[in-house]
Amino acid sequence: MTDAAVRIMDGMNDHAIAEELAEVVRRRGLTVAVAESLTAGQIATSLGAAPDSAEWFRGGIVAYAAEVKHKVLGVPRVPVVSETAAKAMAEGVNSLLGATLSVAVTGVGGPGPQDGEPAGSVWFSVADDSVTASHRQFDGDPEQVLEQTVQRALELLLEAARRH
Repeated sequence: MTDAAVRIMDGMNDHAIAEELAEVVRRRGLTVAVAESLTAGQIATSLGAAPDSAEWFRGGIVAYAAEVKHKVLGVPRVPVVSETAAKAMAEGVNSLLGATLSVAVTGVGGPGPQDGEPAGSVWFSVADDSVTASHRQFDGDPEQVLEQTVQRALELLLEAARRH
């Protein structure tokens, strides 16, 4: 079980994860950026509220519309709820904002499907020296899917920061 999974079981909330992330990235001299679609800025809000965020949080891009993903973040003409889109978003925001570490999220909050993906389907990507992607299928109503997505994105950032 990962440290992040243990924290969830221990009830660690978004604020606590963001605080721990702030400590790790400051100590390691990292900078962080986010590219958000599904979460519409909620990850950036969590990071901006963390301690000393002006020192390490470069900012975020909310690319809710597909055309913004394509034009601003360099997402190719593929379904925007996909591994390819998530990776391009993470790489794009890293490049645009000059961060050493970024996370991107794209998914379907619901209640219906999008791009052939069911409600609750979320793609995550983390970019630093390399780019990785992962998929989660969350249960619940749209608000619950968003909450789970924000928490998982913060956990992924923290895990990546610890690897540096």
